[in-house]
Amino acid sequence: MDVAAFGNISKKKIKISQRRYLGSKSKLLEFIEDILKKESVEYKVFADIFGGSGVVAHHFYGRADIIVNDILKSNYLAYVAYFGKGRVRQFYIDKKIEEYNALDSKNITENYFSINFANTYFDRENSLKAGAIRDDIELQYTSGFINNRERAYLITSLIYALDRIANTVGHYDAYRQVTIPKRPLILNHLELKVCKSKSWIYNMDANNLVKLIKPDVIYIDPPYNSRQYSDSYHLLENIAEWKKEPVYGVARKINRSHLKSKYCLKIAGETFSDLIDKIDAKYILVSYNDMGKNGDNRSQSRITDHEIISALERCGDVKIYEKSYKQFTTGRSSKKDLSERIFFCRVGKSPQKRRLQVFVSKGDERREFIKSPLNYTGGKYKLLPQITKFFPDEIETFYDVFCGGANVGINVNCKNVVCIDKDSHVIDLHHLISTVNFDELHQNILAIIDRFGLSHSFVNGYEVYGTESSKGLGQYNKDKYLLLRAEYNKMEQSNEKTLLLLVLIIYAFNNQIRFNSKGDFNLPVGKRDYNGSLRRNLAAFNRAAMEKVIKFQVADFKDILKMPLIEKDFVYLDPPYLLGLASYNENGRWNENHEKKLYWVLDKLNKRGIRFALSNVIEHKGTSNKILKKWIESRGYRLNELDFHYNNSNYQSKAKFDSSLEVLITNY
Repeated sequence: MDVAAFGNISKKKIKISQRRYLGSKSKLLEFIEDILKKESVEYKVFADIFGGSGVVAHHFYGRADIIVNDILKSNYLAYVAYFGKGRVRQFYIDKKIEEYNALDSKNITENYFSINFANTYFDRENSLKAGAIRDDIELQYTSGFINNRERAYLITSLIYALDRIANTVGHYDAYRQVTIPKRPLILNHLELKVCKSKSWIYNMDANNLVKLIKPDVIYIDPPYNSRQYSDSYHLLENIAEWKKEPVYGVARKINRSHLKSKYCLKIAGETFSDLIDKIDAKYILVSYNDMGKNGDNRSQSRITDHEIISALERCGDVKIYEKSYKQFTTGRSSKKDLSERIFFCRVGKSPQKRRLQVFVSKGDERREFIKSPLNYTGGKYKLLPQITKFFPDEIETFYDVFCGGANVGINVNCKNVVCIDKDSHVIDLHHLISTVNFDELHQNILAIIDRFGLSHSFVNGYEVYGTESSKGLGQYNKDKYLLLRAEYNKMEQSNEKTLLLLVLIIYAFNNQIRFNSKGDFNLPVGKRDYNGSLRRNLAAFNRAAMEKVIKFQVADFKDILKMPLIEKDFVYLDPPYLLGLASYNENGRWNENHEKKLYWVLDKLNKRGIRFALSNVIEHKGTSNKILKKWIESRGYRLNELDFHYNNSNYQSKAKFDSSLEVLITNY
């Protein structure tokens, strides 16, 4: 091959940003800098601990001293090349690059790379050249002809060159089953930035690194989903490490078990929390996009916004900045314009409780309702789409009487919410779930699970516990659950006892609440544990409560008459039903006297001009609630029939008393 033909090409300068890389932040650099300016952040040391392609660290290199880290060796070597302080002898690098570009594959013997990768990601000729070049770089280094930075420089140039011509769509999970186009493998020089800034370069787990550093600003850009970067860039990692390991499978992958990121696993939330707890910095910035449920399951975000906010709020005041842009992706996505959010935390400042009002169009059946983490008997979660349609448009304060799991109160759209229940255990639970920082609550739950040795199938799966999903975890958890229940029942009332009760409910039969006549919790163990669904419900409830002005209060239904009600207020009641006996009513026994007293209270509210809605069952298993029928007819209240089977068939007609009916009675 004629060297002169490629003389000009070999002098081309490669910028650090000229790489196809998943989640690259090239388009967010000005956005990040604008946030720092807006927040008047002064900094001397900037840390990028999930460096990836290195573009963020490179942007701030020269503006500040930098700390840059990544778990992948291929990225680490690029940092050494671009930011390292070792000498780079340009004349020698020129000589080696021209030599490599002039190689003729006909004169190269079979090598590790050509044997394993020919006619997959690269054609045979380029595979022979790549293997020969990488062997020579290592020989040059071990023989003392080049130093560590020069070695990193040449390897990085090779990686960029390979990445430019690879027979892929931007990653190495697979190669395209096509005839590989003939393209020359050409190494180029790196465009190095000359500055007086210091740099510290690491190749380690970020959660361990933060214990060793103390920057002014720390930028965190963890993996967003289950797609492991070590899977996407295994071939480049092979080039970087050059251990000549066996490869396997169609994709020709090496062993990457030591490179698996916890941020791509189900424990991502806990891992992030652990990271934040260990940070010693003045300011924290976290990048995370809103992929959510878009794309396939592997693309769904591993950490929720609420988990990020909760962890950061334990450090200081948090603000969220948002920017939309078109993201580089290796596959198809239903969402072309993604919204990247940067969470900014000023460490040490007392966090302010956020009150974000969310408005949902009235009657929008696509609205997603929050499900209470308390599986309270008679809960109205499944009926919410029907019930809420009958609520007034303008409500000043919403009173949820007999709130139970608070499915209604937490989902209503109004300025203020007061949830009332006679059971102090229920109110204590709601107060705990709604006021404690979610990350702290989540970690406390996990601590109790570990303390009693209960199952944690969300992370470990079912096989670890000798069972499967259909059989459940009751047998494994039974003895441990009984120890937890016994400790709870002998404790004096306290916040710790309420936390134990929450964990008991999580592991109890059907996640329900039941106490005997002595006041002891007496439900047996259930089949499930602190699984993904329950975690999501708990987080969503906590988030909604933090965003509302909501209060939980121990009171009897009659006490509603003592409350400072005004005409714009609204009272919703979901009492125990005469036509049925639930576990929460075993000791109180709702009877006709209670029922009549409730009607008396509602009549009082009506006379005061207070709007109300009453949930009830008027027919059940052939039995009729006659006093309810008589009361409705005599007062002229409106009966709104609901579909108990949740088929969204709602009616506002005269009562049909000849069938089983779930109803909503209103005075408007």
